Amino acid sequence: MGSYPYLSVVFSITLALFMISALGMLAIHSKKLTSLIQENIEMQVYLKKNISDAQQIKIKKLLEGYDFVAKNEDGSARISFISKEEGAKAFIAETGENFVEFLGENPLRDEFIINIDDEHQTESEMVEIAKTLEGLSGVFEVEYVENLVLTINKNIAKISMILGGFAVILIIVVIVLINNTIKLALFSQRFLIRSMQLVGAKSSFIRKPFLLRSIAHGIVGALIASILLFTLAEYAYSKVNELLLLKDNNLMILLVGILILLGGLIGFFSSLRSVNKYLKLSLDELY
Repeated sequence: MGSYPYLSVVFSITLALFMISALGMLAIHSKKLTSLIQENIEMQVYLKKNISDAQQIKIKKLLEGYDFVAKNEDGSARISFISKEEGAKAFIAETGENFVEFLGENPLRDEFIINIDDEHQTESEMVEIAKTLEGLSGVFEVEYVENLVLTINKNIAKISMILGGFAVILIIVVIVLINNTIKLALFSQRFLIRSMQLVGAKSSFIRKPFLLRSIAHGIVGALIASILLFTLAEYAYSKVNELLLLKDNNLMILLVGILILLGGLIGFFSSLRSVNKYLKLSLDELY
């Protein structure tokens, strides 16, 4: 009757799903890196000289109310204030030159630094935000690195397209690989299927054990692939501490869930297709 090649099927499924999981891990890290970069997109809001404390507080309140200002986890606006004195100290500490003594005054201005929410970081919106802020009473000037925002948005679009293309190609390859593996495995069971037909077993009864076994193999392959991926990831994190900034446990759990679902579904439909084929073949066609 032929024996079912359990190990080779599980190995093939594991290898195929590991490739998918590796791409998924790359996508997760890319998304996390993108988020970290976007979270640090800032605007410097320079204030006019000699404005009152009350006017300064009023400007801060206005800034906190805008929806384009990024929020912390507690809901507070991501806004920081740097006085001209603090700015001068930082510049002197960095350059070693006391420009205040040389000029006889501090030419710097008080400023608010605001982080822009990633949903409002398009080129056109950044321009509009700058215009809005410059129109506030007491604001002297608004600055941000325009080319940086434009470059980041372009690179995000390119990376998304590349990863999306790879994902589509890899999923197709994985489906074909797993389908062919299960098809070859069931080839050794074709006479067993015919024997079950000859003793009067219904098609649904014959299909059931093969489908359940293929689903189980898909799930087992997904779990092994996930364990291998987690092991390699933890090793990489231990060697390169900076990678820990890109770690996202929630997305990793989601990736494992997708792998298990994908493994089970591909196993089910591949087995269903092959079993149905052998159920329809005549005895002569089985040889």
